[in-house]
Amino acid sequence: MIEIARRGVCLVLSAPSGAGKTAIADALLASEPLLERSISVTTRERRPQEVDGVHYHFLTEDGFQQALRDDSLLEWARVLQGTHAYGTPRAPVETALAAGRDVVFDIDWQGHQQLRAKLPADVVSVFVLPPDLAALRSRLVGRAGDHGAEIDRRMRVATEEIRHWVEFDHVVVNEDLAVATEVVRSVLHGARSASRRLTGLPAFVAGLR
Repeated sequence: MIEIARRGVCLVLSAPSGAGKTAIADALLASEPLLERSISVTTRERRPQEVDGVHYHFLTEDGFQQALRDDSLLEWARVLQGTHAYGTPRAPVETALAAGRDVVFDIDWQGHQQLRAKLPADVVSVFVLPPDLAALRSRLVGRAGDHGAEIDRRMRVATEEIRHWVEFDHVVVNEDLAVATEVVRSVLHGARSASRRLTGLPAFVAGLR
């Protein structure tokens, strides 16, 4: 197969919790050798089974604030009532894109907004929807084992997140994981072949003349 040099793609997957975006990302990572996962930075404590640089890049609060001052994060947010911060480091993503490798992001709609603002020409985004709210509730119960008020809270958050589907380039309904994965794969492959991403295309076409 003829290979034409290209710039990589930022593939953003976003969804309400339980819709299956992480499962889709994992399936793609297992079968797409040029795709890699974005590894976030965080200020929370490292858990015993976690490896720095593999699961997260662990930073102190001072280190995180310095990263913000240096504009070295593409997107960031605080969770758990502002206790812990998470973000996407800029340098590894830009290095991958320049080398023609693609990066998949499992982030929320707010992270998507920030990432698109920083790298508007590189982002291709997919919003993953559940087939219905009953299926989403069932997945949340089965995954976390939560019940009652906590599940109700998660469902309220999910319905608010779903409102942001219109901000994304593509939408997939995850009724069947294998089918949804193939839809997202087609989005990735289509983005790879966009003429504006093919940095080696002018030279290739010149050689055909």
